[in-house]
Amino acid sequence: MPAKRPRNATGDSFFAWDGDTLIVNILGKPSASKDAIGKPKGTQLKVSVTAKPKDGKATDYMVRFLAPQFGVAVADIEVVFGQENVNKQLRIKAPKKLPAVFTQD
Repeated sequence: MPAKRPRNATGDSFFAWDGDTLIVNILGKPSASKDAIGKPKGTQLKVSVTAKPKDGKATDYMVRFLAPQFGVAVADIEVVFGQENVNKQLRIKAPKKLPAVFTQD
């Protein structure tokens, strides 16, 4: 009997590794009072940004906010899906550091 495949690339977690690439499921919160990485909510990580949700600009802003948090260039973060949606998935190539939420149990 074949192994059961997870619902998504991250299974039951908000993140997973694909080699040296970090896959993160995001629940975005645009128009927030401040830019912040929140707590995991189910299989998503809540990320708030001050940018307004117009034509994917909040997602672009989020990528620019997250790049230094992971020690990577903006070009090293790919939006897999959700450019114009609060539910999104990012692939971060070879992050040099991880925000605290990734190392907590």
